[in-house]
Amino acid sequence: MKKILFLLLSAAISFTVRAQDMQKKAVWATISVPQMKCWECKERLVKYLMKETGPNDEASVFDVIVNMFNATVRIKYAPDRITLEYLRTSIANAGYDADSVKATDDSYKLLPPVCKRKEEGGGPLKGKPCNIPPDGQ
Repeated sequence: MKKILFLLLSAAISFTVRAQDMQKKAVWATISVPQMKCWECKERLVKYLMKETGPNDEASVFDVIVNMFNATVRIKYAPDRITLEYLRTSIANAGYDADSVKATDDSYKLLPPVCKRKEEGGGPLKGKPCNIPPDGQ
């Protein structure tokens, strides 16, 4: 009876240590997203990335911080579940350029005009900065 209890206790401790080990492995990465200049784009991308599960269908993204002034996205993710290149591709699939990865054409077309590339007429309208949060936020 003591041996069974000891084995169960050992298994529980092992599982707890493994779970904590996986949490410790989360890392931050910063990705340049040149179109990230407005609140609408920020909300779209954060929602999209927080649903990202990676190739193994496991929760992989834990936090997303967008800096609209620097046009960067910081992502806290589990590198044992998803790669940085996969995250760049995910951002491109959402319609945004990510570092050297260009947005997919179909997704890019769905972005609001303000979120398009500057050379294609995107960005804030004159006199209407879009990096200031809308009322109530």
